[in-house]
Amino acid sequence: MEHKTIHGVGGEVHYWISRPKETSKGAIVFTHGVTADHTMFEKQVVFFEKEYTVITWDVPLHGLSMNYRDFSFENTAKDLNSILEQEVVESAALVGMSLGGYPSQMFAHMYPQKAQCFIALDTTPFGKKYYSKFDLWCLSKVKPMAQMFTDKALRKSMARSISLTDYSYNKMLEILAPMSKVQIIEQMDVAYGKFAQENRDVDLICPVLILLGDKDRTGKVPQYCKAWAKNTGYPFHIIENASHFSNGDNAEQVNREIAEFLDSLFRRIE
Repeated sequence: MEHKTIHGVGGEVHYWISRPKETSKGAIVFTHGVTADHTMFEKQVVFFEKEYTVITWDVPLHGLSMNYRDFSFENTAKDLNSILEQEVVESAALVGMSLGGYPSQMFAHMYPQKAQCFIALDTTPFGKKYYSKFDLWCLSKVKPMAQMFTDKALRKSMARSISLTDYSYNKMLEILAPMSKVQIIEQMDVAYGKFAQENRDVDLICPVLILLGDKDRTGKVPQYCKAWAKNTGYPFHIIENASHFSNGDNAEQVNREIAEFLDSLFRRIE
């Protein structure tokens, strides 16, 4: 993949793009979760890059895009739009994993004509009706709770809590390795804090697919996903033998679910 940058709203944003040698079936943007980076989707890149234009990026505050000011999900959506404009991509399928679902949903809300679809991967919805005051209060306690761990214990706990396989566990440890404990906690505190501030009711006019690992026990993600599907009628598929990092634990099923969903959209158009 080719490594590129844009000058985002709050600083330099890094992204990677791969275009197929022959005609592209469309573009897919993969957006990673909190404290992670673009490499979280390496198994998806290998699968899709032969037929699709694939874009991965280090979300502001993360990876090579760490030196970023004024983080917000509105700004991340604007930055993603700048990436698509720079690459002359008129519209794209959005895949958002965990916290990566929020920039994806915000983009689909702000630029509806550019969002072909949204695939919610072990993530939760924007919408005030889903979260109690207690839920949002808990987000404000992420920082003090994380500070109670030693550096080594925090990393191992984070990696273990989202993974079911050795691959996912080791991949998360690898991603966390370059960061200090302070940087890890700051990413969680800012990102979750901004969600509590920016959460709103949004109308997504694009098709949506919800995917959830059957062993995902991260917070109340399973409960939110079930309520999301019930309230909207969005298709809701379970990824077998997978935790929160389901696209690492069971990449084969996740890739198949994404591919079949995209193919179904193309059939509707035809």
